[in-house]
Amino acid sequence: MAIINKMLTKLDADVSSMQQGLQPHNLLEWYTTITKQAKSYAPSHLQNKIHVTQDPILLMKFNLDISKRAVKYFMMAIDDHLEDMPYTTKLYFLRVQQTLLLQTDKSLV
Repeated sequence: MAIINKMLTKLDADVSSMQQGLQPHNLLEWYTTITKQAKSYAPSHLQNKIHVTQDPILLMKFNLDISKRAVKYFMMAIDDHLEDMPYTTKLYFLRVQQTLLLQTDKSLV
């Protein structure tokens, strides 16, 4: 019985951790951190071309307004922080990277 309780406690902690990683306020914190890092990487003329805003109604929706020339700095900043992120947050930002790559590729065609 003690083993089952221990397993259930661990499972509960794991699920809570995964849920926490996708909370809108946590995503906003990561976007803020990544944006700040990307701006520090970017040349001065591109720093004001990186903006992220959270939708006031759909809190899980973020609008990324970024110059095509600044995308690589944003991607580098995401890469720098992936190891520090909870698992679900990491999956979220990997998807953001994938979407950025697809959109960048489309604009080149």
